[in-house]
Amino acid sequence: MRGMTNFSDMQDGDPSNLGRSRPLSLGQLFWAFSWLALQGFGGVLAVVQHELVDKRRWLNREEFVEEWAVAQVLPGANVVNLAVMLGDRYFGWRGALVALAGLLTFALLIVLVLAVLFAGAADHPQAQGAMRGMAAVAAGIIIAAGLRLLPSLKKNVLPAHIQYALIALTFIAIALLRVRLIWVLAGLGGLAAVWAYRLLGQNNQGSGKGDRGAGPGTGPGADTGADQGKGQGKGQGSGLGKGQGTGRGAK
Repeated sequence: MRGMTNFSDMQDGDPSNLGRSRPLSLGQLFWAFSWLALQGFGGVLAVVQHELVDKRRWLNREEFVEEWAVAQVLPGANVVNLAVMLGDRYFGWRGALVALAGLLTFALLIVLVLAVLFAGAADHPQAQGAMRGMAAVAAGIIIAAGLRLLPSLKKNVLPAHIQYALIALTFIAIALLRVRLIWVLAGLGGLAAVWAYRLLGQNNQGSGKGDRGAGPGTGPGADTGADQGKGQGKGQGSGLGKGQGTGRGAK
């Protein structure tokens, strides 16, 4: 588990602290999520990634992937779960409520107005065609956001071929077999989580053994080396003494 990050000295959007900036006030948190919600036409994954990672740098890509995965597992809308978690991360329960209010307030008002205006034109073929065109663009935006997040998988504990196999199986299950998302998350997601947990445990055990093995040498080998060093010292001392004595006697 990662240690807690100290956010007290960080500035918003500071490039030198990529993924380690923070909102400076509840008001900034509210307007950030309000602006995020106003851009989320047809899907918010790409917008959330751009606003929180690329622009404001409140998360780095690895953290965003982890937080988004948790938001998907929890019940409810993914972006709502992420807003609550991020607000709580910086300002506690007040931040969670403010982030949620910023995400929903203006978007709800706009949706209500559009629902009233669109009620009379919903059955027109032109309006239905326009909605289909917007859906195609939204799908492209979501795919682009997913591809941009792929480099963050390099730091994942699972091997690369296992990660790509899980991606392919998830796509087949949802897009082709039409398996419900909850079963895909419970099956493939649970399998990936258990596998990663075991690999992390093995890595921690290996590093612990390496640290113990790096200590000072003890045992018979070390004693033998010390005895050899002492023997060499005695031999050199004896030879030097004898040589000097012989030389003086000759004089």
